[in-house]
Amino acid sequence: MRVAFENLLGNAWKFTGRRKSGHIQVGRFDGAFFVRDDGAGFDMAYSDKLFAPFQRLHDATEYPGTGIGLATVQRIVRRHGGRLWTQAAVDQGATFYFTLGESP
Repeated sequence: MRVAFENLLGNAWKFTGRRKSGHIQVGRFDGAFFVRDDGAGFDMAYSDKLFAPFQRLHDATEYPGTGIGLATVQRIVRRHGGRLWTQAAVDQGATFYFTLGESP
């Protein structure tokens, strides 16, 4: 879970970095954990690409990265019996939600 949070927080940090005053929030709502930022965001029409390895929604020259962070997060969340999803809008930020399965 540490790796999942590092990736989600790292993305939030990266995509708010060009804002004069960026905000990142971590919390829990309605049984799901979330990481929210008010950064670059993205068009939800392309959200199906987010969790696939090496798929990027922003040019690598604008925002560095390998394109595997969110795929890694999804794999970790699934391994823990959970689900990962997002809500976003261009220039309005993104929120990544996830749940975890029940403890044995």
